[in-house]
Amino acid sequence: MWVEILCCLVFYKLFRLYLGDDVDDFADINSSHSDLCFAVASRLEKLYGGKCFVGLRIPDPDSGNRQHIDIVLLTKKEILVVAVRNFSGYVQVNNDGNWSCTGDKKHKTETHPDPVLEVSAQITILQSYLEQRGASLPKGLINGQVILPNPYCIVSPSIMLQTEVLTHDKWRDFKPDLKDGNFNWVKSAFSGVKGENQDALHQNIHFILSSSPMWDRLELKGNRNLLGEFIEFKGHHGDMAALQSIKRSKVSRIVVQKASLLGLGNSRTQIVCSARDYRSDGSSSSESKEIAVKPNTEVVFEPLNSKKPRKFKLSRIVSISLST
Repeated sequence: MWVEILCCLVFYKLFRLYLGDDVDDFADINSSHSDLCFAVASRLEKLYGGKCFVGLRIPDPDSGNRQHIDIVLLTKKEILVVAVRNFSGYVQVNNDGNWSCTGDKKHKTETHPDPVLEVSAQITILQSYLEQRGASLPKGLINGQVILPNPYCIVSPSIMLQTEVLTHDKWRDFKPDLKDGNFNWVKSAFSGVKGENQDALHQNIHFILSSSPMWDRLELKGNRNLLGEFIEFKGHHGDMAALQSIKRSKVSRIVVQKASLLGLGNSRTQIVCSARDYRSDGSSSSESKEIAVKPNTEVVFEPLNSKKPRKFKLSRIVSISLST
Protein backbone atom coordinates (compact mmCIF):
# COMPACT_ATOMS: atom_id res chain seq x y z
CA MET A 1 0.00 0.00 0.00
CA TRP A 2 2.77 2.44 0.93
CA VAL A 3 4.52 1.64 -2.33
CA GLU A 4 1.36 2.56 -4.24
CA ILE A 5 1.04 5.84 -2.34
CA LEU A 6 4.66 6.75 -3.03
CA CYS A 7 4.25 5.93 -6.72
CA CYS A 8 1.15 8.12 -6.89
CA LEU A 9 2.98 11.01 -5.21
CA VAL A 10 5.91 10.69 -7.62
CA PHE A 11 3.58 10.58 -10.61
CA TYR A 12 1.60 13.58 -9.31
CA LYS A 13 4.79 15.59 -8.85
CA LEU A 14 5.99 14.76 -12.35
CA PHE A 15 2.58 15.56 -13.80
CA ARG A 16 2.52 19.00 -12.14
CA LEU A 17 6.08 19.58 -13.29
CA TYR A 18 5.04 18.78 -16.85
CA LEU A 19 2.14 21.22 -16.66
CA GLY A 20 4.33 23.92 -15.16
CA ASP A 21 2.16 24.30 -12.05
CA ASP A 22 4.92 24.05 -9.45
CA VAL A 23 4.22 27.55 -8.22
CA ASP A 24 7.01 29.36 -6.43
CA ASP A 25 6.04 32.00 -3.93
CA PHE A 26 7.40 35.39 -5.00
CA ALA A 27 4.85 37.43 -3.09
CA ASP A 28 7.69 39.42 -1.51
CA ILE A 29 8.96 40.56 -4.92
CA ASN A 30 7.18 43.69 -6.11
CA SER A 31 6.88 43.76 -9.88
CA SER A 32 4.21 46.49 -9.99
CA HIS A 33 6.53 49.24 -11.25
CA SER A 34 8.00 47.14 -14.05
CA ASP A 35 4.54 45.83 -14.99
CA LEU A 36 3.18 49.38 -15.16
CA CYS A 37 6.10 50.57 -17.28
CA PHE A 38 5.52 47.84 -19.86
CA ALA A 39 1.75 48.45 -19.81
CA VAL A 40 2.23 52.20 -20.35
CA ALA A 41 4.82 51.54 -23.07
CA SER A 42 2.44 49.16 -24.86
CA ARG A 43 -0.33 51.77 -24.88
CA LEU A 44 2.01 54.52 -26.07
CA GLU A 45 3.08 52.34 -29.00
CA LYS A 46 -0.56 51.70 -29.91
CA LEU A 47 -1.43 55.40 -29.66
CA TYR A 48 1.51 56.70 -31.68
CA GLY A 49 2.75 53.74 -33.68
CA GLY A 50 6.31 54.27 -32.46
CA LYS A 51 8.82 52.26 -30.47
CA CYS A 52 9.21 52.38 -26.69
CA PHE A 53 12.48 51.55 -24.95
CA VAL A 54 11.88 50.47 -21.35
CA GLY A 55 14.48 50.53 -18.60
CA LEU A 56 17.29 52.43 -20.31
CA ARG A 57 20.49 53.05 -18.31
CA ILE A 58 22.04 56.10 -19.94
CA PRO A 59 25.61 57.00 -18.85
CA ASP A 60 25.76 60.29 -16.95
CA PRO A 61 29.20 61.93 -17.46
CA ASP A 62 28.72 64.27 -14.49
CA SER A 63 28.05 61.63 -11.84
CA GLY A 64 29.88 58.76 -13.52
CA ASN A 65 26.81 56.57 -12.98
CA ARG A 66 24.08 55.34 -15.28
CA GLN A 67 20.76 57.18 -15.21
CA HIS A 68 17.69 54.95 -15.16
CA ILE A 69 14.89 56.08 -17.49
CA ASP A 70 11.52 54.34 -17.32
CA ILE A 71 10.47 54.83 -20.95
CA VAL A 72 11.72 56.61 -24.05
CA LEU A 73 9.17 56.85 -26.87
CA LEU A 74 10.53 57.31 -30.39
CA THR A 75 8.44 57.92 -33.48
CA LYS A 76 9.29 59.63 -36.75
CA LYS A 77 7.86 62.84 -35.31
CA GLU A 78 8.86 62.86 -31.64
CA ILE A 79 11.06 61.80 -28.75
CA LEU A 80 9.46 61.58 -25.33
CA VAL A 81 10.99 60.71 -21.96
CA VAL A 82 8.35 59.20 -19.65
CA ALA A 83 8.45 58.63 -15.90
CA VAL A 84 5.86 56.23 -14.44
CA ARG A 85 5.01 56.60 -10.76
CA ASN A 86 2.68 54.17 -8.98
CA PHE A 87 1.71 56.58 -6.19
CA SER A 88 -1.36 55.74 -4.09
CA GLY A 89 -2.97 58.30 -1.79
CA TYR A 90 -2.85 62.08 -1.67
CA VAL A 91 0.20 63.64 -3.34
CA GLN A 92 1.32 67.22 -2.81
CA VAL A 93 4.46 69.34 -3.07
CA ASN A 94 6.14 69.89 0.30
CA ASN A 95 8.27 72.82 1.45
CA ASP A 96 11.45 71.22 0.07
CA GLY A 97 10.00 70.92 -3.42
CA ASN A 98 9.70 67.14 -3.15
CA TRP A 99 6.45 65.23 -3.49
CA SER A 100 4.81 63.87 -0.34
CA CYS A 101 2.46 60.93 -0.72
CA THR A 102 0.10 60.12 2.16
CA GLY A 103 -1.34 56.62 1.87
CA ASP A 104 -5.10 56.22 1.82
CA LYS A 105 -5.11 53.32 4.31
CA LYS A 106 -2.39 53.64 6.94
CA HIS A 107 -2.00 57.39 6.35
CA LYS A 108 1.75 56.90 6.20
CA THR A 109 3.57 59.72 4.42
CA GLU A 110 6.41 58.97 2.02
CA THR A 111 8.62 61.57 0.37
CA HIS A 112 9.73 61.24 -3.25
CA PRO A 113 11.88 63.44 -5.50
CA ASP A 114 9.89 65.66 -7.85
CA PRO A 115 9.48 63.39 -10.92
CA VAL A 116 9.04 66.40 -13.21
CA LEU A 117 12.52 67.62 -12.24
CA GLU A 118 13.86 64.08 -12.56
CA VAL A 119 12.54 63.83 -16.12
CA SER A 120 14.06 67.22 -16.95
CA ALA A 121 17.47 65.98 -15.78
CA GLN A 122 17.02 62.74 -17.74
CA ILE A 123 16.29 64.72 -20.90
CA THR A 124 19.57 66.61 -20.52
CA ILE A 125 21.51 63.37 -20.00
CA LEU A 126 19.79 61.67 -22.95
CA GLN A 127 20.41 64.66 -25.23
CA SER A 128 24.11 64.64 -24.35
CA TYR A 129 24.31 60.87 -24.87
CA LEU A 130 22.69 61.07 -28.31
CA GLU A 131 25.12 63.82 -29.33
CA GLN A 132 28.09 61.74 -28.18
CA ARG A 133 26.90 58.92 -30.42
CA GLY A 134 26.42 61.12 -33.45
CA ALA A 135 22.77 62.22 -33.28
CA SER A 136 22.70 65.96 -32.65
CA LEU A 137 19.30 67.51 -31.89
CA PRO A 138 18.41 71.12 -31.04
CA LYS A 139 17.73 71.71 -27.36
CA GLY A 140 14.10 71.65 -26.35
CA LEU A 141 13.08 69.01 -28.87
CA ILE A 142 13.09 66.09 -26.42
CA ASN A 143 10.05 66.37 -24.19
CA GLY A 144 9.05 64.80 -20.89
CA GLN A 145 5.94 63.40 -19.28
CA VAL A 146 5.07 62.04 -15.84
CA ILE A 147 2.28 59.47 -15.82
CA LEU A 148 0.42 58.57 -12.61
CA PRO A 149 -1.71 55.56 -13.67
CA ASN A 150 -2.87 54.47 -10.21
CA PRO A 151 -6.63 55.18 -9.83
CA TYR A 152 -6.12 55.72 -6.08
CA CYS A 153 -3.70 58.59 -6.62
CA ILE A 154 -5.13 62.05 -5.91
CA VAL A 155 -2.90 65.05 -6.57
CA SER A 156 -2.96 68.58 -5.20
CA PRO A 157 -4.07 71.48 -7.45
CA SER A 158 -0.46 72.64 -7.89
CA ILE A 159 0.50 69.26 -9.35
CA MET A 160 -2.70 68.97 -11.38
CA LEU A 161 -1.88 72.25 -13.16
CA GLN A 162 1.49 71.00 -14.38
CA THR A 163 1.14 70.14 -18.07
CA GLU A 164 3.86 67.49 -17.80
CA VAL A 165 1.74 65.42 -15.39
CA LEU A 166 -0.95 62.97 -16.51
CA THR A 167 -3.11 61.67 -13.67
CA HIS A 168 -5.05 58.42 -13.92
CA ASP A 169 -8.19 60.04 -15.37
CA LYS A 170 -6.25 62.05 -17.95
CA TRP A 171 -4.21 59.02 -18.95
CA ARG A 172 -7.31 56.80 -19.17
CA ASP A 173 -9.15 59.25 -21.43
CA PHE A 174 -6.14 60.47 -23.35
CA LYS A 175 -6.32 60.41 -27.15
CA PRO A 176 -3.59 62.10 -29.16
CA ASP A 177 -4.45 64.61 -31.84
CA LEU A 178 -2.71 63.15 -34.88
CA LYS A 179 -4.11 65.58 -37.44
CA ASP A 180 -1.39 67.06 -39.65
CA GLY A 181 1.20 65.29 -37.54
CA ASN A 182 0.61 67.53 -34.50
CA PHE A 183 0.47 66.17 -30.96
CA ASN A 184 -1.25 67.92 -28.11
CA TRP A 185 1.32 67.09 -25.44
CA VAL A 186 4.53 66.59 -27.39
CA LYS A 187 6.16 68.85 -29.95
CA SER A 188 7.64 67.26 -33.03
CA ALA A 189 11.33 66.60 -32.52
CA PHE A 190 11.81 66.32 -36.25
CA SER A 191 9.69 69.24 -37.47
CA GLY A 192 12.67 70.91 -39.11
CA VAL A 193 13.86 67.78 -40.88
CA LYS A 194 12.12 66.32 -43.92
CA GLY A 195 12.34 63.48 -46.40
CA GLU A 196 15.37 61.23 -46.51
CA ASN A 197 17.21 63.25 -43.85
CA GLN A 198 14.34 62.70 -41.41
CA ASP A 199 14.31 58.95 -42.08
CA ALA A 200 18.09 58.75 -41.67
CA LEU A 201 17.96 60.68 -38.39
CA HIS A 202 15.13 58.51 -37.09
CA GLN A 203 16.98 55.30 -38.01
CA ASN A 204 20.16 56.55 -36.36
CA ILE A 205 18.38 57.42 -33.10
CA HIS A 206 16.55 54.08 -33.19
CA PHE A 207 19.86 52.24 -33.54
CA ILE A 208 21.44 54.26 -30.71
CA LEU A 209 18.57 53.60 -28.30
CA SER A 210 18.33 49.92 -29.28
CA SER A 211 22.02 49.40 -28.58
CA SER A 212 22.10 51.52 -25.42
CA PRO A 213 22.63 49.99 -21.97
CA MET A 214 19.36 48.89 -20.40
CA TRP A 215 18.14 46.57 -17.69
CA ASP A 216 17.55 42.92 -18.46
CA ARG A 217 13.92 41.78 -18.47
CA LEU A 218 12.64 38.66 -16.72
CA GLU A 219 9.13 37.72 -17.83
CA LEU A 220 7.37 35.42 -15.37
CA LYS A 221 4.18 33.42 -15.70
CA GLY A 222 1.12 35.30 -14.50
CA ASN A 223 1.91 38.41 -16.59
CA ARG A 224 4.66 39.59 -14.26
CA ASN A 225 7.76 41.42 -15.46
CA LEU A 226 10.94 42.26 -13.61
CA LEU A 227 13.67 44.65 -14.68
CA GLY A 228 17.09 43.95 -13.26
CA GLU A 229 20.27 42.05 -14.02
CA PHE A 230 20.62 38.45 -15.13
CA ILE A 231 23.57 36.91 -13.30
CA GLU A 232 23.82 33.19 -14.06
CA PHE A 233 22.19 29.78 -14.29
CA LYS A 234 22.23 27.24 -11.47
CA GLY A 235 21.57 23.62 -12.24
CA HIS A 236 22.73 20.06 -12.76
CA HIS A 237 26.43 19.67 -13.47
CA GLY A 238 25.69 17.94 -16.76
CA ASP A 239 23.68 20.94 -18.01
CA MET A 240 26.04 23.70 -16.96
CA ALA A 241 28.50 23.30 -19.85
CA ALA A 242 25.76 24.13 -22.37
CA LEU A 243 24.25 26.87 -20.18
CA GLN A 244 27.60 28.56 -19.64
CA SER A 245 27.86 29.04 -23.39
CA ILE A 246 24.98 31.54 -23.19
CA LYS A 247 26.64 34.96 -23.23
CA ARG A 248 24.82 38.29 -23.52
CA SER A 249 27.28 39.29 -26.25
CA LYS A 250 25.92 36.43 -28.37
CA VAL A 251 22.34 35.92 -27.11
CA SER A 252 19.61 38.57 -26.90
CA ARG A 253 16.61 36.52 -25.73
CA ILE A 254 15.92 33.20 -24.04
CA VAL A 255 12.47 31.60 -24.29
CA VAL A 256 11.52 28.78 -21.93
CA GLN A 257 9.29 26.07 -23.37
CA LYS A 258 7.09 23.58 -21.52
CA ALA A 259 8.82 20.60 -19.94
CA SER A 260 8.53 17.26 -21.74
CA LEU A 261 8.38 13.83 -20.13
CA LEU A 262 11.00 11.54 -21.66
CA GLY A 263 10.47 8.81 -19.11
CA LEU A 264 9.89 8.41 -15.40
CA GLY A 265 12.10 10.90 -13.59
CA ASN A 266 13.72 12.06 -16.83
CA SER A 267 11.80 15.19 -17.84
CA ARG A 268 13.61 17.97 -19.72
CA THR A 269 12.88 21.63 -20.39
CA GLN A 270 13.75 23.20 -23.73
CA ILE A 271 15.13 26.73 -23.80
CA VAL A 272 15.45 28.56 -27.11
CA CYS A 273 18.28 31.10 -27.37
CA SER A 274 17.97 33.79 -30.06
CA ALA A 275 21.29 35.02 -31.42
CA ARG A 276 22.07 38.72 -31.17
CA ASP A 277 22.19 40.52 -34.51
CA TYR A 278 24.72 43.36 -34.47
CA ARG A 279 24.04 44.17 -38.11
CA SER A 280 20.85 45.99 -37.13
CA ASP A 281 20.24 47.08 -33.54
CA GLY A 282 21.70 44.23 -31.52
CA SER A 283 18.31 42.57 -31.11
CA SER A 284 17.34 39.02 -32.02
CA SER A 285 18.15 37.52 -35.38
CA SER A 286 16.45 34.59 -37.07
CA GLU A 287 19.16 32.25 -35.81
CA SER A 288 18.38 30.28 -32.66
CA LYS A 289 19.76 27.44 -30.59
CA GLU A 290 17.88 24.96 -28.41
CA ILE A 291 19.23 23.55 -25.16
CA ALA A 292 17.53 20.82 -23.10
CA VAL A 293 18.03 21.03 -19.32
CA LYS A 294 16.47 19.64 -16.17
CA PRO A 295 13.28 21.48 -15.09
CA ASN A 296 14.72 22.32 -11.67
CA THR A 297 17.37 24.54 -13.30
CA GLU A 298 17.32 28.01 -11.76
CA VAL A 299 18.04 31.52 -12.98
CA VAL A 300 19.86 33.91 -10.66
CA PHE A 301 18.45 37.39 -11.25
CA GLU A 302 18.75 40.59 -9.22
CA PRO A 303 15.58 42.71 -9.56
CA LEU A 304 15.85 46.47 -9.88
CA ASN A 305 16.11 48.16 -6.44
CA SER A 306 16.60 44.79 -4.75
CA LYS A 307 19.30 44.31 -2.14
CA LYS A 308 20.18 40.77 -3.19
CA PRO A 309 19.88 38.38 -6.15
CA ARG A 310 17.00 35.89 -6.25
CA LYS A 311 16.64 32.42 -7.73
CA PHE A 312 13.80 31.65 -10.14
CA LYS A 313 12.95 28.17 -11.42
CA LEU A 314 12.72 27.78 -15.18
CA SER A 315 9.20 26.39 -14.72
CA ARG A 316 8.06 29.88 -13.62
CA ILE A 317 9.82 31.80 -16.41
CA VAL A 318 8.43 32.74 -19.81
CA SER A 319 11.47 34.52 -21.24
CA ILE A 320 14.63 36.47 -20.46
CA SER A 321 15.69 39.49 -22.53
CA LEU A 322 19.38 40.36 -22.22
CA SER A 323 20.78 43.82 -22.86
CA THR A 324 24.09 44.45 -24.58
